[in-house]
Amino acid sequence: MSQNSTPPRPESAPRPPHRSETSQAWSSGGTLFAGVLMLVTGFMDIFQGIAGIAEDDVYTRVGDYVFKFNLTTWGWIHLILGIIVAIAGYGILKGAEWGRVAGISLASLNLLLQFLFLPYQPWWALFSMAISVFVIWALATDDAYGPGERY
Repeated sequence: MSQNSTPPRPESAPRPPHRSETSQAWSSGGTLFAGVLMLVTGFMDIFQGIAGIAEDDVYTRVGDYVFKFNLTTWGWIHLILGIIVAIAGYGILKGAEWGRVAGISLASLNLLLQFLFLPYQPWWALFSMAISVFVIWALATDDAYGPGERY
C-alpha cells in the first residue's frame, strides 16, 4: 500500500456571483447619482443653515393660532451638517472608500435630523428624507467598493 504524499490542492477563494452588464451599469450609475445628490444636498443644507441663522424667527399659522419658532440652533446644525455632507459627496464622486462609509452614515444622520425638522419645513424635510433613503440604498448595494473585482 503506497501513500500519496502530495499536499491537497488549496481551494480557490469564492468568487462573487457574476452580474450582468445592465445591473453593473445601474449600480455604478446609482453610486454616481448618490454622490451628486450628496453634494447638492450638502449645498442646500448650507444655504438652509445660513437662512436659519440670518432670519431665525419663523411664524406659522395653525387654525386660529400663531406659533413662533426660533431656528438659530437648527441653522447651525444644517450649516455644519451641510459642509460635512458636501465633503462626503465629493469623496463618493472620487471613488474613495471613506466617502462611501461617510455617505451612508451621514445620509442616516440626515434622515433622522430631517424627521426632527418636519414641523418647520414639512415638504422639504420629506423630500430630503427620500433623497437620503436613495443614497443609503445606492451606496449599500454598489459592489464596486466591495471585496470583489472593481467594475
